[in-house]
Amino acid sequence: VLKVVENLGVSYVRGSDSYTTKLESELRKLKFPYKALAEDDYEARRKDHISHFILRLAYCQSEELRRWFLQQEMDLLRYRFNALTDSLRQKFLEHVNLSFEAVSEDVKNELANELCASTPGLSMIKVKEQMFYKVGLVDAVDLFRARRVFIKDGFAYVPLKEIDAIVLNNYRTKLSKALALTARSLPSVQSDERLQPLLNHLSHSYVGPDYSVQKNTGKISLEQIDGLSVKSYPLCMRQLHKALRDNHHLRHGGRMQYGLFLKGIGLTLEQALEFWKKEFIRGKVDADKFDKGYAYSIRHNYGKEGKRTDYTPYSCMKIIMSNPPSQGDYHGCPFRHSDPELLKQKLQSYKIPPSGITQILELVKGMHYQLACQKYFELTHDVDDIGFSLNHPNQYFAESQRLLSGGRELKKELSNSGNSQQKSNSQESMNSSSTPTSSNTTADAELEGLEAYFTED
Repeated sequence: VLKVVENLGVSYVRGSDSYTTKLESELRKLKFPYKALAEDDYEARRKDHISHFILRLAYCQSEELRRWFLQQEMDLLRYRFNALTDSLRQKFLEHVNLSFEAVSEDVKNELANELCASTPGLSMIKVKEQMFYKVGLVDAVDLFRARRVFIKDGFAYVPLKEIDAIVLNNYRTKLSKALALTARSLPSVQSDERLQPLLNHLSHSYVGPDYSVQKNTGKISLEQIDGLSVKSYPLCMRQLHKALRDNHHLRHGGRMQYGLFLKGIGLTLEQALEFWKKEFIRGKVDADKFDKGYAYSIRHNYGKEGKRTDYTPYSCMKIIMSNPPSQGDYHGCPFRHSDPELLKQKLQSYKIPPSGITQILELVKGMHYQLACQKYFELTHDVDDIGFSLNHPNQYFAESQRLLSGGRELKKELSNSGNSQQKSNSQESMNSSSTPTSSNTTADAELEGLEAYFTED
């Protein structure tokens, strides 16, 4: 749910009609109880509360995770609060101890001219229709700073439609403190062996197809890989392929990330062994050293060695959140782990238009790394709106191949400026499957149970 909120917050103007309509549609698809208070649905509210506190535990572990969680929770609360009726809003305010004094009709009529002049967007007629509250300046500091309210005798006269700013400010303060306190308690929570795998996995979990079984296994030849890397690889895999071709070697992190991706697009074990061996012996590794030092790990990835675990390709969240690259490494997410200037140079070398590079860098600056990758897809495939939520490198490859082979009709960019004014993805297929992916099978089982609990009818 929060991932949908993030994606729509970037793709649309928050609070706009299109944003509200789209968010409501996505929440319905996910069966999220966004009207639980209005419908007085106890069980739905209970699930909502449990899921919130589970995510608090998972997302309090770093400053970056806390900041992301806080922003998405704020956006979700804004939508849900504004969807309430006037009576339910008043009930909610009382429940959270924000019982502001309502301005009487006599006082409101007396101050009508001042309220109209000081409150943007309100005509005299709307002033008379709107309910106003007397709010202390400490609570209304954001509205006061933006000159959106009338001030008298140390109180701000806040219309009901603006009260959400105060609610959100109050919520931000409380949730921020709660996340900090939860972070301090983490050591004791993580000592519980039942919770630790779940919490470590949840903040970068992926719910979707795992690409462990490919219909086109063996249908891609090794001769095609160079061409496919230019046409259909996401930037992370294109970077790894180029580094492999240039250096004839990749470190362990790169071999794991790229090797499992190749497995996911259809390379058989025999093809993978041939591909890696041919490239490595062009460098400083001879055939005997490859067979003794590298072939085992490739067979291991295909479930033919060790525990016989059939490993699945890495999702975007796993790449973004775990094992950051160090000097000499090429794995990771270029949008997350590359210096912005180096990323800009790389995009320029791939003939991305300047306006497109600017849009990508803005998304990266806002820490929307998957949306930056979606923008890269749009720009390299000359499409206006990809119509799906990008969560996996192998999904990128599959959708690219489907588009290039004519199996998917997407609107072509009509602008002569080189598809520079494209709109960000509308995130229509978020969480399209319920098969979790991870090498940690215990955490997977627990997450699958959680997913079933929170999506059941």
